[in-house]
Amino acid sequence: MIASVDAYIATFPSEIQDILQQVRRLILDTAPAAKEEISYGMPAYKLNGPLVYFGAAKKHVGFYPTASGITAFRSQFEAAGLKYSKGAVQFPYDSPLPEDLIRAIVAHRVSESAL
Repeated sequence: MIASVDAYIATFPSEIQDILQQVRRLILDTAPAAKEEISYGMPAYKLNGPLVYFGAAKKHVGFYPTASGITAFRSQFEAAGLKYSKGAVQFPYDSPLPEDLIRAIVAHRVSESAL
């Protein structure tokens, strides 16, 4: 069982580790009060309940901002050609990480967590 986000990230090849660390930094920079932990076997961030999760897959980073995070940014996902479902969006490794979009999603979830 993976005990920390550092341990989780360390299980991947270095080029994937760099991307995962980038996602982690974006989340923590945008939500510095969020508690970082492992939940459902992946990095999880909580602030008055679940905020966002992320995990590495074979060809992408899965980003899980809950259903409300997906609903709020669906048009941006479609405009960027990103695959998404009701609870997740995929950021392919072979494309630049959409940093502004990730920050916006996290900020949206932080504002929801304050309600």
